[in-house]
Amino acid sequence: MARVYIGIGSNIDRERNIRFAMGRLRAEYGPLLASRVYESDPVGFQGDRFLNLVIGFDTSDSPRAVTRALHLIEDQCNRTRDGARYSSRTLDLDLLLYGDEKIRQPGIDIPRDDILLHAFVLRPLSEIAGTHRHPSDGRTFARLWAEFDKTRQKIWLVPFDISVDDNGIGQ
Repeated sequence: MARVYIGIGSNIDRERNIRFAMGRLRAEYGPLLASRVYESDPVGFQGDRFLNLVIGFDTSDSPRAVTRALHLIEDQCNRTRDGARYSSRTLDLDLLLYGDEKIRQPGIDIPRDDILLHAFVLRPLSEIAGTHRHPSDGRTFARLWAEFDKTRQKIWLVPFDISVDDNGIGQ
């Protein structure tokens, strides 16, 4: 079994799509460890703010199988992949970590570079995996967050009830 961490983001129908994703992921993988939810400005384009969080769970599925499952959930939220790389998203699910693995294959980059680049990834990851070490960097995620230049990207903690029913709809 590997502990995996997934970044979740949305800036279109944010609450609904995040709850849907949480419900589907819980149905597929069982109990989820979840960070708090943060709001952030879009990176690389003008648009509505994103809601972001990170979840963790244990799985025996391969990284490729997890990635396929994430894409299926994104597709169920009408995610389009034919637009600009930086654009609004109904749902963005990114495999950030797969145990302590370092994998560079087409479609799979683990650990994901976004961890070290974006506050909206590193902050929530540090909440639920603070003592875990970055597989390439070696520092803990808590230390990485403590040393992160927080003036570069602003994020805001937002109240958000991520509880979902079995259909992925907020309770």
